[in-house]
Amino acid sequence: MQVLFDAIFTKLLDTDIYNDVGGRVYQDTADSLDTPYLVYSVVSDVPDNAFQKTGESVLMQFDLYSSKSAGKTEITTMYKDLKTLLDDCTLTITGETCVQFQRQNTVTLVEDNSALQDGSNLLSHYTVDYEIVYQTA
Repeated sequence: MQVLFDAIFTKLLDTDIYNDVGGRVYQDTADSLDTPYLVYSVVSDVPDNAFQKTGESVLMQFDLYSSKSAGKTEITTMYKDLKTLLDDCTLTITGETCVQFQRQNTVTLVEDNSALQDGSNLLSHYTVDYEIVYQTA
């Protein structure tokens, strides 16, 4: 599983979405409340074994966070740049072959948090799910 996490981080590195969040890209949980930021984590992982092939079907969630006070442009730009980078992309996974990387679902939320660094307490939160299917090379 770590090779998948590493491949995703490498894919995000030095891209528009990476720059949108100021390099604040985290696996599983954010290390800071500074906004904007992106967190990616596994929702589910199901074996995808057929005939002589072994693999995994992973539902990966990408959470985009922006201070509500930053306005809609920040979060919508992050969302656009994430889709541009990841929709039906080719992912290089060490020792594996990526068969599919497909967006499945997007949910938009507004969350009430404790005070953020900019003094506000509302977060815009987009959660974007991708199905990633890969097989052992």
